Amino acid sequence: MTFVKVLGILGAHKEHGVTRMMLDQVLHQVQAPNTSEIIYLEDYQIKPDIKGQPNPTMDQIIAKLEAADVWVIAAPTYWGGLSGVMKNFFDCLRQRLVRFDHKGGTHPDKFAHKHYISLTNCYAGKWENFLSGVTDASFRTIDKVLTAGGLIKIGEAVQTATWGLTELAPAKQKELTKLGQKINRATRKDDQTVKRYFELFFIVAVMAFITMAIQSLCLKLLNLSLGFWSNYISFVIIFFALLAVTLHFFTVVKHKRK
Repeated sequence: MTFVKVLGILGAHKEHGVTRMMLDQVLHQVQAPNTSEIIYLEDYQIKPDIKGQPNPTMDQIIAKLEAADVWVIAAPTYWGGLSGVMKNFFDCLRQRLVRFDHKGGTHPDKFAHKHYISLTNCYAGKWENFLSGVTDASFRTIDKVLTAGGLIKIGEAVQTATWGLTELAPAKQKELTKLGQKINRATRKDDQTVKRYFELFFIVAVMAFITMAIQSLCLKLLNLSLGFWSNYISFVIIFFALLAVTLHFFTVVKHKRK
């Protein structure tokens, strides 16, 4: 029987704060025979690898990362960015997370096809974070690091207004519960290629339809009749503008903010 091993990675200055509450809520959904474990980064003296010198602390952490099928990254957002504890861990992990080619380019290595979940929180209120994206940088950092290693994202969650917070609201507990339940359905290896092709086809189809609608409306309002090349050029310009905005939203802006 196959089972999933889950590793919660807590990168906060407080071991039992809001970040830990979020992490616990997710990991409590891990069902037997799947197993979970938490490592608190502040318990380790994490330093980068130096050529010719042993690094037993990183060796210990790497062994846990290799054994786990799913990583749950939990770290607060400070000053609009990922906590220093987690960022230091990612910096020191770099040499072991990816494979470098002869030009210094990075490629997924032994961690490819594992899965991960991102959790963060901030003092900012729900609507402040929704409008300004205080926690976006934290999510982007996690995504950039782990996707470089070939890991596949399961989902993410954010808790806002953490000042003085002692208990997660029922709605947030429900959201984290659903996110944690996805872990039990994660496979050891999967391929997102087909899914991405379907998503790309859907985006292109919708954008083409909207472009044609906008183009037809503009021609009707301006009472113009364009030739083939004029129609083609206007279509390409409108299509490119819409596609650029859509891709920007899905790749940069679209993060959990509430």
